[in-house]
Amino acid sequence: MISLDAARRTVVQGCSPLGPVRWPLASCDGCVTAETVHATDAVPPFANSSMDGFAVRAADLAAATDTTPVALAIVGASLAGHPAAMAVGPGECMRIMTGAVVPAGADAVVPVEAIVGGQWPASDDVSPVFVAAPTQAGAFVRAPGDDVSPGDVLVGSGQVLTPARLGLLAGAGLTSVGIHPRPRVGVFTTGDELVDPPRPLGPGQIRDTNRVMLLALVARYGFEPVDLGRVPDDEAALTAAVKAAVQSCDAVVTTGGVSMGSQDLVRVVLDRMGSMSWMQVAIKPAKPFAFGVIDAGGSGKRRVPVFGLPGNPVSSLVSFVVLALPGLRRLAGHGDDNLSAPTVQAIVDGGLHRTPDGKLHVMRVVASVGHDGSHRVTSAGAQGSHQLGVLAAANALAMVPDGEGVADGETVDVVMLDAAWGRF
Repeated sequence: MISLDAARRTVVQGCSPLGPVRWPLASCDGCVTAETVHATDAVPPFANSSMDGFAVRAADLAAATDTTPVALAIVGASLAGHPAAMAVGPGECMRIMTGAVVPAGADAVVPVEAIVGGQWPASDDVSPVFVAAPTQAGAFVRAPGDDVSPGDVLVGSGQVLTPARLGLLAGAGLTSVGIHPRPRVGVFTTGDELVDPPRPLGPGQIRDTNRVMLLALVARYGFEPVDLGRVPDDEAALTAAVKAAVQSCDAVVTTGGVSMGSQDLVRVVLDRMGSMSWMQVAIKPAKPFAFGVIDAGGSGKRRVPVFGLPGNPVSSLVSFVVLALPGLRRLAGHGDDNLSAPTVQAIVDGGLHRTPDGKLHVMRVVASVGHDGSHRVTSAGAQGSHQLGVLAAANALAMVPDGEGVADGETVDVVMLDAAWGRF
């Protein structure tokens, strides 16, 4: 057997980021940049108000007090998108809205609530505005380049594009950006015993749960899922399915047929078509795991990673999260510090008991946040690799080292499933 870390290294070393493409900003949420983008313009491009109020000359208000407020004549208005044509002169002010250009002559803004009376005068009221306190030049004024200056790095190469970063790029005038595209990940299941719902079960048959589960995982982690269907235990059919998959996808995930049995035809087919590593990983569940690359041919000489996951549902999900996911994230352009699912340390309530067997046990747990802000976990139930009901009740995976387990009150590393999906 090999360690989980060694197996993961084999996967990551066999995957390279997909070549860069240029996509519209609206399509890039969650993608990884393939270029460094610098600002060419100042943001904001002009001095503007951060408040609704009155554009003033700070010098006019130097002597203002509660007992001797200064009267300022209203000479116009500066609205967002509609700058005023005139300037503010001595003893004058101008109505101004948030985001509007600070007019010439003015160097500060007095918010509405800071004028005597604290409310807007009527639009046709030509009475002066009274201000009962001095203000500083620059008060409530956003200077040009206050957010971004020309030459600033907006995003660096290898950064994940979040909604805020996309907004930053749009604000700088960009409509597209160079990124590593989301990998197209094909999923097919194997096994004559599998039946697609809603067909009734025959003798010795079970329903295919893995394909829908894995396609959902692919989508949840930000990749593009491709449903390649269910393939029977037939060497010719499996060969045709793999050939078609590597032509249309950037990576392929299969389940079943990766153990040591004489009928494990997936192993036979993949060995013939690519350079595969057949691993017995020192984890429970999900010990059998296969990884390799297949030459897809063509002028680009594409090499497509293939992940062979075990057939038991819990093993399949665990294998995807702890082994396949780092490789897929590498394809998507993520750096070494962002390949694995989010992990936290959590306090165990009630203990997580196991027996020594030389393996890391990946136990299904329910995670929550305590009143003190600490992460806490409890067992989700029985830990059989076939028990999908317990897995469905869990929202995290506890990485329990070899030994007797983790006692009540001790801490354990926990891979957060729902945190990756935005639900924890």
